Amino acid sequence: MWWRRKKRTLPEFCGDLAQGVIDLDEDASSAAMRGIIGSLDAAGPAELTEGVRRLLPAVRQVSIGNGGQLAQVAAGLVEAGADPFVLLDVLVERVTDGLEQAVRFPVLAEKDGGAFEAPGSQEEADALIDRAARAAAQAGIGREEGIGITEAFFTVDDWIPSLLLPLQQKRVRQAFPGRDRLAAAADAMSGYADAAPWLHGLLRVVDDEPFLVVHRPTGRAFRLTLSGVGDNFQLHTLLAATLIGDPARGLIEGERPAPAWIAAATDGPDLQPAGGVRGQFELFGADGERIWGEGRPADIPILDGHRVVVLDRPSYARAWNTGRVYPLMHPEISLDRTLPATEAAAWLSKITDPSH
Repeated sequence: MWWRRKKRTLPEFCGDLAQGVIDLDEDASSAAMRGIIGSLDAAGPAELTEGVRRLLPAVRQVSIGNGGQLAQVAAGLVEAGADPFVLLDVLVERVTDGLEQAVRFPVLAEKDGGAFEAPGSQEEADALIDRAARAAAQAGIGREEGIGITEAFFTVDDWIPSLLLPLQQKRVRQAFPGRDRLAAAADAMSGYADAAPWLHGLLRVVDDEPFLVVHRPTGRAFRLTLSGVGDNFQLHTLLAATLIGDPARGLIEGERPAPAWIAAATDGPDLQPAGGVRGQFELFGADGERIWGEGRPADIPILDGHRVVVLDRPSYARAWNTGRVYPLMHPEISLDRTLPATEAAAWLSKITDPSH
C-alpha cells in the first residue's frame, strides 16, 4: 500500500542521478537532485560514502561538458562527511585531462578569429561547436578532438571544486595521486579558469615540513614543523603567535597577534577580522630575498634541509585582510626546539644579509 512505501535513501537518489546523467535524462536527473538535497541533512557518513560510491560510474564516463554538476554534487557529499578517497582517483584523472585539453583552446581559437564567448543558450552552443569544428580543421586536428578541447575550456572550471574540498584535508594531500601533472595543468590554466589558481595553490601546500626560523635582532633560532599553511600572510601570523612570548623562556619579546587574528589564521569562522591583521616582522629567506605575503611556504628556499625564515624588525607597518585563504584547511605548527646560542649563531652565519 502507498502508506507503507519505504522512504528512499540518499544512496538511492545518487544512483538515480548517476543513471540520469549517463542517459542524458534531464527530468530524472532533476528529480534525483531534489531527492539528494532533501535527504542530505539526515544522512550519516556511511550513507554519504555509499552515495558517492554510486556516483562513480557516471563520474568516470560522463563527458567533461555534462559532468560539472555531478562533480559538484560529489564535492558537496564530501563536505558533508563522505569518504573523499572513493572518487579521488577518477576525479584527479578527469580534472587533469580536462585542464590539459582546455589549455589547448586559446591556440585553437586563434584559427577562427580568437574571440570565443561562453554560450548562454543552445543556439549559441551549437554555433560554438560549428566554430570549434572549423578551427579544428584549420589546425589539422579532428572535428571531435576540436570540439572536446572547446568543451573542456568552457566547462572544466565546474569540475575543479570537487578537488578543492578534499585537498584541504591533510590526509588527502599526503596520499594525493598525480600531483605534479595536475599542478602543471592547473598552473597553465590559471589565467582562464577561475578555480585553477586555487587548485594550484592547494597542490603546493607543504605538510610536515621542517622550518628553521631565525630572529635576527636577538640571534635566537627555532626549529618548527608546519603543515597546511596556504600563504605567507598566514605563515607570518602563525610564526608570531608561536614565537612571541616570554624571553625568559627563550621566546621573542613583542606584542602577540590578537586572538581574532590567530583564530582567522587557524580554525575560526571569521576569516576577515575587523580592522584586518597586522604584521609583527619583516620576513626574509636565507638568500636575503624578501618573503612576500602573497607567496607560499613552498616558495621559501631550502638550506641544509630546512626552509629558512629570517624574522627582522618591520621597516614599515603592514596589514592584510584575510587570516587564511582556504577556510577548511586547518594548519598545524609545532615548536620542536629552541636552538642553543652556538647553533643559532652557526645558522645566522649562513644567512645572507638583505642589505648586502
